[in-house]
Amino acid sequence: MSIYESIGGEAALIAVVDDLYERILADETLSVFFAGTNLAKLKGRQVEFFGQALGGPMLYQGGGMKDVHLGLGIEQPHFDRVAEHLVASLAAAGVPEETIGQIAAVVLPLADDIVSGTLAAESGAAR
Repeated sequence: MSIYESIGGEAALIAVVDDLYERILADETLSVFFAGTNLAKLKGRQVEFFGQALGGPMLYQGGGMKDVHLGLGIEQPHFDRVAEHLVASLAAAGVPEETIGQIAAVVLPLADDIVSGTLAAESGAAR
């Protein structure tokens, strides 16, 4: 059974993503990254991403992680904070700790593509 199936499929992902963005938007250090964002579209892409990444039948239709986050000035502490909110959202949804660890193993390596540190990343400067 895939992680996707074990946590309850699309309905569970929608609930987790809704909770995740409530937490993110209430976090002053993160909410600034989402000003002017179409949250409905973003949440839909997030559900697609998790659905595909966790072994579900969904197909992620968004851009590459590096491309969609480039130039946003996301630093490692921002990424870590989102990861903390994700863990809290998964736990609140009743996802077992072991499964949360498996999901973290899928998500945490994305830091290399998401974290750019400063706007200098747009000019091609290495981190």
